[in-house]
Amino acid sequence: MEVTFLGTSSGVPTRSRNVSSVALRLTQRGEIWLFDCGEGTQHQILRSDLKTSQLKKIFVTHMHGDHIFGLMGLLASCGLGAHAENVEVYGPPGLDAYLKACMKYSQTYFPYGVHFKTVSPGVIYEDDEYIVSTEMLKHRVTAFGYRVSEKDKAGKFDVEKAKKLGIPSGPIYGKLKKGETITLDDGRTINGSQLCGPTEIGRKFVYCTDTVFCESAIALSEDADVLIHEATFAHQDAQMAFERMHSTTTMAAQVALAAQVKKLIMTHFSPRYAPGNPLQLNDLLKEAQAIFPETILAHDFLSYEIPRRIN
Repeated sequence: MEVTFLGTSSGVPTRSRNVSSVALRLTQRGEIWLFDCGEGTQHQILRSDLKTSQLKKIFVTHMHGDHIFGLMGLLASCGLGAHAENVEVYGPPGLDAYLKACMKYSQTYFPYGVHFKTVSPGVIYEDDEYIVSTEMLKHRVTAFGYRVSEKDKAGKFDVEKAKKLGIPSGPIYGKLKKGETITLDDGRTINGSQLCGPTEIGRKFVYCTDTVFCESAIALSEDADVLIHEATFAHQDAQMAFERMHSTTTMAAQVALAAQVKKLIMTHFSPRYAPGNPLQLNDLLKEAQAIFPETILAHDFLSYEIPRRIN
């Protein structure tokens, strides 16, 4: 699981930062899941090592333009030689109507299959490897945070030990790898967990933007390996954050601390903190680290490999 930031500015792009988008690359599956798609996201993808042919899911947090204005262009390009197939688009109420209106008036269609899914709090997707859940955040419009949880995996199966115990190869090995208990023809009972190494704990990725501080963000982020949280404003601009229902650096850090996450990556920065201004992003980082030391700042094209936990 590798995270790539494609846009880290709030509201408008700057010379060094595009508007919001984050890609989660599931390398073993050869898939990319995209979170938000601000204007110019497809250009950012072209400048990265990501491939649109691997795009399988897009998760939209809310309907503000800096999070959705790149979506229609990206989907249209995917139908013009990007070899994408069966892309699922998840988002708040109104997203499907918005995209269908864009399709209607631009006379665009998606020959590769695009499926729109309106989300509500709870589990919105599950397969053999991952669970995606969502909670409502606290913003000026309906907004959702997303959590991707990788399921735990059984430890490595010790084939040599199984052979020494006289266990015949075949379908029985598959059951033992899953930790099941089986009974052999000679009457012996074998517990699969005794033949497997330590369980691999699944990794947990959480994406929270746009929002002011809220308890639902803490609940969604509980025990996450990485929390990506907006930090539009510095602490001294907290009044502005409350008025616009965005987070400060200290709010993001408080969520991370309360949820006991492993790493906080802040994003969605106001251009008011760009180089040359009295308060700059390094100052914002120090504010957050004073509360939650395991904090870093995102920048466009930052990649972060989510590490596995050591048992």
